[in-house]
Amino acid sequence: MCKFCWTVLLSLLLAIGGAIYKFGFLGSVETAPDGRQALQLTVDERNLVLGEMRAFLVAVQNIIDATNREDMNAAAEAAHKVGVAAQGAIPPGLIGKLPLEFKKLGFSTHKQFDELSLDAAQLGDPQHTREQLAALMNNCLACHATYSLSLAD
Repeated sequence: MCKFCWTVLLSLLLAIGGAIYKFGFLGSVETAPDGRQALQLTVDERNLVLGEMRAFLVAVQNIIDATNREDMNAAAEAAHKVGVAAQGAIPPGLIGKLPLEFKKLGFSTHKQFDELSLDAAQLGDPQHTREQLAALMNNCLACHATYSLSLAD
């Protein structure tokens, strides 16, 4: 009887481990015709991701405008709007569909916006903020070069 229990327990642990690996690391992706990884999302999930990217783009434009006017409070506010707190609205089901590297890029981008916000407010140096923004944009370039969004069947 004990051997049977251990077999069942081991099977359950393997199944749980497989699910964690699938949803925690791999996500729901296919190779797109252009060679990028196509994230397989529902219409609502796709719209949420696209909305977040548009928010990033609005923040970038507002930061550039604010630093050109040397209004560092406005730059800090624009960056803060898309910082770590903004990622709280992402449903767990969507997070499970995203591959680990995509999640790392996303979390890093939010964190960098927070760092930019803090530095803009504390240092008040437009050039430093533009340099941070240029470095942050490398995350955007990496993401768009690696991933596309597709509708799940």
